[in-house]
Amino acid sequence: MAYFPALCIALGVLMVDAVLELAFITSMVAWLHNTASGTFAVNFNGSTFDLYGEPKHFLVDQGHSSNGAAGTAIVLIGFGGIVTLWLRSRPSILGPRFTSLLYGIWLVILVLGLMLTVGSLGYVFSVTNAHKGQTIDVKIASTTGNHKYPLDTWTPQNWFAAVLKLDLADDSQRSDIENHLRVMRGWQYNLIPLFLVQLTTTVLAGLEFLERRKHRPSAGEYGSVERNSGEQKFVATP
Repeated sequence: MAYFPALCIALGVLMVDAVLELAFITSMVAWLHNTASGTFAVNFNGSTFDLYGEPKHFLVDQGHSSNGAAGTAIVLIGFGGIVTLWLRSRPSILGPRFTSLLYGIWLVILVLGLMLTVGSLGYVFSVTNAHKGQTIDVKIASTTGNHKYPLDTWTPQNWFAAVLKLDLADDSQRSDIENHLRVMRGWQYNLIPLFLVQLTTTVLAGLEFLERRKHRPSAGEYGSVERNSGEQKFVATP
């Protein structure tokens, strides 16, 4: 099959990219729950105040949707595809009917997974861009006391970009924020190649499916083969 090797390669690349996406998101979540759950020291008006690492109105649903898209690509499309294609080449294990059903379900999951990735891509960029350029009012932030910054709604990318514009008292905290902001932007922009690879995988799977159908003997051809076989046996009978 001309498309089968390309499909296998695309599946491998998709799984690698999806693992990378999950790694970025997991790293961000771990940092948010540990370091960012504390405070950052900020210089203002000759004194220092502690700013909570997360604002009061923090948008994180876009991370969940991206996590779901990557997980689907790894488990259902990647590992599921490997198992399905392996069983397809050995239909005697589960039987031709059940194997064909499993293969059809996997093709449907491919399309649904692509739609999930497209939705996540659009959602993440629309939400992030909608809050782009926001700044933290330092005067209000310095008077929040033991409360989180209350103004506006923020995505992780926008919030920590705004935090870096403040006069942070600790250079190590600034460096830490910069490093993890790269990770946050990494999983955001990695959705683009994830979508492209997943689109390629879906198209290749569809083409490979059509190619298999094209080369599959029809019922008439099967009947012709059986008749010819029967005629040969009849002629060979003394």
